[in-house]
Parts: sequence; structure tokens; C-alpha cells
Amino acid sequence: MPADFELEALKAQAVAARTFIVRRLMAGDHSGVPVLEADVSDTVSHQAYVSQATLERDWEHGGKSAALAKLRRAALETRGVIMTYKGQPITASFFASSGGYTENSEDYWNFAVPYLRSVASPWELAITPNLAVTVSFSTSELLSKLGLESKALPASAGLSATGKVKPVSSSALPAVVLSLTDGHRVKEISIGGTVFTGREVREKLGLRSSQFTWKRQGSKVLITTYGNGHGVGMSQWGANGMAKEGSTATQILKHYYSGISFTQVSTLLKK
Repeated sequence: MPADFELEALKAQAVAARTFIVRRLMAGDHSGVPVLEADVSDTVSHQAYVSQATLERDWEHGGKSAALAKLRRAALETRGVIMTYKGQPITASFFASSGGYTENSEDYWNFAVPYLRSVASPWELAITPNLAVTVSFSTSELLSKLGLESKALPASAGLSATGKVKPVSSSALPAVVLSLTDGHRVKEISIGGTVFTGREVREKLGLRSSQFTWKRQGSKVLITTYGNGHGVGMSQWGANGMAKEGSTATQILKHYYSGISFTQVSTLLKK
């Protein structure tokens, strides 16, 4: 999360990040790390972070001391606080921005988590840079990435910006959105008779999100995505928008994580 975000958004991020690592530590989870003794990797698969040495060199003594002080304040004012559900640390997933709604966990990861429910997230729509991003593919490139034969794509298919299914001409190659998630993303889509999940299309094509539209333009296919990330849990830009409107970190977290409680880490460690 950028250091120039509102303090309450940074505090919400601090709690989410702390909860994420505490859950892994308590479970002894070392999955996905490059070496066995590591707790997390410095990637979006776990948590990207800045090392203490880099903070001191590039921030504290590199002209970013005010920003660093703000981050330390966010950590200090939430010291030891984590989110729990039924007494256990939650999977505090977060992502950059949504297209207006977050996603149910089972619509992206195939398993339902009671506190990772789809909720409205309109706050980022007016403040997120590059909310909608368009990328282009040649028809052959797109079909190759999807593992399909080289066939012509329809002139227009996918979702509108409001999340409604757009019709496809019967004379075109069959490509139709079969269903949408509660988060207004593509759940299933049939392309050339092959059914894909929205996540599969996103990952095969390297898209920013699974909320997308596309259109044919000459020899190119233009795909426009809305938001950035998997969509499950807290939207970082949404959190900043909520903070700008006066919401506290507690209010932000309770909005994005349904039915959670707050607990001190020390309380759990004593059990």
C-alpha cells in the first residue's frame, strides 16, 4: 500500500498484514517459500515487503523520513492487533482495487470462507488510477494462449462496465459469458465451444482482473479489465477511499472481512 494513503487505510493494511503472517506462523505454514526456514516470500503470493536495511538507507536517510514515520505510526497504533474468526487468525487476503465489488472466496479459490464474502466497494472507482486498462492481442496470439485453434473472434463479447452480460452475434464464433460471480466478474465463459473460468482466462492472458470486456478492432482483440487483483478480501484503494470519507481502520476491516473480531496476538500465544 502506498505510503501516501490515508493513515486509517494504512492502519487497516497493518492489521491485515500482521494477521496474514501470524496465521502462517501459528500454523507452521512454510508453503511457497524458496528456502524451508523462510516464513514468507517477498512476492504477491505472500507479502511483498521492504527490508529493514532498505528502510533505513532509502527511507530514513533518503528523503522519505516523513513517510516512514507515518508507516511506523500505523504499525504502532495497531500494535499486536490481528483479526480472528471463531478465535483463529483469518486468511487476511487483500488486493489493489476492484471494479466496484469484492469477490466471494469460492468464486476464485474454489472453497468458501465465511468471512471472505462479496461486498460493495464503490470508493475506489473515482480515485484509482488506471481503474480500466486495455491490452491488445492478435487473434492468433489470444487463441494460442487459450489453447484454441485459430478462429475468428466475435466483434464484441464479455461484460459491460456495469457487470451485465453483453450479447454475442449468432453468426460469430460462439463466445458467451455463461455466468457472473456475485462480485460482477466472469465466472464461466464459453469461447469457441470451450468453457473457461474467468480466473483461467485472466491467468492464461496475464490480465489484471477477471472482470473484463473485449472487442475486435481490425486484426487485434482489445480486452479491457476493471480493477487489479484477485478481488478477495480488502481492496487497498477501496480502503483508502473509505478513509478519505472518515472511516476508521476498524470500520474498513469489518466491511471487507465479514463477521470478524479483533484480538491481541499475545492472547492467542498464551493459549
